[in-house]
Amino acid sequence: MNKRLKLIGVSVLTGLFFGSAILAFPMLQQLVYPDDTHVAGEESYQKDVAILLGVPPNFKDITNHFVTLSEEKGAVYAFEILKRAELPPNIDIHLLGHAVGDELYKQEGFDGMQYCTPDFRNACSHTIVIGALLENGMSVFDDVNKVCQKAPGGPGAYTMCFHGFGHGVLAFVEYEFPEAIKLCAKVGTAEYQNNEYHQCVGGAVMEMFQGVHDVEVWSEKKDLYLNSENPLQLCQADYMPDEAKYFCYTYITPFIFEASGAVDGNPTPAMYEKAFSYCTSVEEDEFRRVCYAGLGKEFVVLAQDRDIRIMDQMTDLQLKKVITWCQLAGTSEGAEACLLEVQNSLYWGGENEYQISIRYCSLMPNAQLESACFNSMFNNVRSYEEDDRVREEICEVVPKKFNNMCKHTVLRS
Repeated sequence: MNKRLKLIGVSVLTGLFFGSAILAFPMLQQLVYPDDTHVAGEESYQKDVAILLGVPPNFKDITNHFVTLSEEKGAVYAFEILKRAELPPNIDIHLLGHAVGDELYKQEGFDGMQYCTPDFRNACSHTIVIGALLENGMSVFDDVNKVCQKAPGGPGAYTMCFHGFGHGVLAFVEYEFPEAIKLCAKVGTAEYQNNEYHQCVGGAVMEMFQGVHDVEVWSEKKDLYLNSENPLQLCQADYMPDEAKYFCYTYITPFIFEASGAVDGNPTPAMYEKAFSYCTSVEEDEFRRVCYAGLGKEFVVLAQDRDIRIMDQMTDLQLKKVITWCQLAGTSEGAEACLLEVQNSLYWGGENEYQISIRYCSLMPNAQLESACFNSMFNNVRSYEEDDRVREEICEVVPKKFNNMCKHTVLRS
């Protein structure tokens, strides 16, 4: 077993063309470097954002640019540029965040967690724990729960940290999936109903498809666990415990898309019906719905050309497009599971502005789904929103017919 593996491998995704103008961003608070030696100013940010317009519009070159920027000016600075940069469509920004996070770990070690933010769907905190495992091995299991407690964001950030850890666990065991499951089981706690364990398995599932942390070893092992004729094989294997199947079906969706004809991880709407058909074949009711839902979470990102930085800025037209895609499930069960998971992805543990969830739920095609969507949103608010004033504010601004439902669900007694 390798004790130190490559922290990141480059997975080439398709990109199109850069736009001709820099995105307009508000003046942000100046960013202090980890060593507190100097402060980067707005002029420096704008200059480095502008330089990106000259970088070839493909994932490999963009990644190399951000790695170099991280080495020269610090990974914390590079993260700030990643927040602001105009990037071509269909570039995996979460994976770009992993590349920068790998550099942050090299520079700061476990202490780098204090400089992470929830941006890029927790890419930074993911790579801190991945880097520690790949560098230090089994000793990390003694500390990872404490380190993940420091992951930035709302209450969901702690368990999502273990999703990233799962990527590292699979690479650490050289892509032997049953061994990864055994190691993931070590991080579960009764306090969180073993959710750390389950999220870890979910991260391993995603890594099994992508192989980003050791492409060479992954390419030798992937066919043992992935079958393009049956993209759900990994989740249905005898070694996959029932309690871990939920997150397996949640994160197996990229492989479902590939089996449906997607190239370089970019499916087209023409493939969505076939993708749903794989979910329809799942016999267990719970996991069939989870499979449908997993496609919904992907649709949100695809409708935004993968730009996860601006999920709460989606237009009504984009939201309606996602609703149409979910209805390709062909069954009311599949459509509903997909539509409700879209809401979960839009809310994202409270990291996105709640107004996007309200707009989305108000676009539901019928009253029953509208009610179910708002009920799902309110349950998310109850779970993730800690500020009572924000809870009250939400209940005041939702459509009047849902005021009472909101108050009953989210207001603290």
